[in-house]
Amino acid sequence: MESSIKTISNERIRIAIFCLYFCTGFCFSSWASRIPDIKTTLGLDDAAWGTILLMIPIGQICGMTISGMLISRVGSNKIFPIALIGYVVSLLFIGFSSSEYALIISLIIFGFFGNFCNISVNTQAVTLEGTYDKPIMASFHGGWSLAGLTGACIGLLMASIHIKPIYHFSIVGLLVLICLIINKPFLQRDLKKEKDPAEREERKKNKPETFLFLLGIVAFCGMAAEGAMSDWSGLYLVDVVGTQKNLAPIGLAAYMITMASGRFFIDKASQKWGRKKVLQAGGTLISVGLFTAVALPYFVTTIIAFMIIGFGTAGIVPTIYSIAGQKTKISTSIALTIVSSVSFLGFLMGPPLIGYIASATNLRYSYALIGLFGICIIILASTIKILNFDRIKTHKNESI
Repeated sequence: MESSIKTISNERIRIAIFCLYFCTGFCFSSWASRIPDIKTTLGLDDAAWGTILLMIPIGQICGMTISGMLISRVGSNKIFPIALIGYVVSLLFIGFSSSEYALIISLIIFGFFGNFCNISVNTQAVTLEGTYDKPIMASFHGGWSLAGLTGACIGLLMASIHIKPIYHFSIVGLLVLICLIINKPFLQRDLKKEKDPAEREERKKNKPETFLFLLGIVAFCGMAAEGAMSDWSGLYLVDVVGTQKNLAPIGLAAYMITMASGRFFIDKASQKWGRKKVLQAGGTLISVGLFTAVALPYFVTTIIAFMIIGFGTAGIVPTIYSIAGQKTKISTSIALTIVSSVSFLGFLMGPPLIGYIASATNLRYSYALIGLFGICIIILASTIKILNFDRIKTHKNESI
């Protein structure tokens, strides 16, 4: 049976995958946009809510234990539709949750299916990227970031006109399912990487490659910076800069705009200068931005610093995922699971680490520490040998 890559234009497949990235980001940002309403409705204090927010990471970790192996065996084209439907249903469960315990269960399920969506849609992107002679991964992640902005704006509108989260999430779910129905026929079957028993035996002896863990650490540093911005940028403006609370969201908005827009330029930068230099430039911008915010804690300079950080983080994760999927001999889904498992700790550990340091000292010291992570990215990108040969090779259209 011929691969869908042979019978359908790559550009149409690319549009489909972009739309599906958008769907996953739209679901997540829709939930995030209604957090204040859900917290208030359930009458939870800050301590209880901190525990609640750990449920999505717990669900994601549960998914990580089986997602790579299952997607490798069944195929991302078959797993992704099921995962996205599960993601939508769990979003509705969140909207229906009328107690703390119901919300806990819903968020664990949400995180579980979210991990499957992440690994399978990135596997699709890596597979398609292999048919191009240029990087295209960052543009897909740009779709996710664009969905984040869209979901946040729609959530703000829904909250302002007092639409309950369940009705909001139902509209989001319907739109996502329509998008899935339209684009599902264009999902590809995953590329086959082992061609004969000898190569399969060699794979067993050498898996997983060490560089995958190093790539995961680079992504860890990038995601720690993302977590610092998503969870603490507003508080930094209020507590350190002295900004009025109603102006605090401007910091996150400035960061998100540059991260989202930057992702649509990363692919061209990777093609022109190589992915090693893109990672080094990203680490540099992260450090410069964070150290600027620490050294010059004024409103205008801090907003500019946050925008610089946005450009810095824009290319880290998509570039790492692209390298992991293209350069390893093991299946794409397993490689991405290894990298995402390591890097995910940046999101999980970064924000609490900032909180502990801020509690013991102040938030400026926390941001200074995260600024050092940018230097770590520069050093690691310089030492990972695989990045010295980062030109994308075009794969043959083989499928499993």
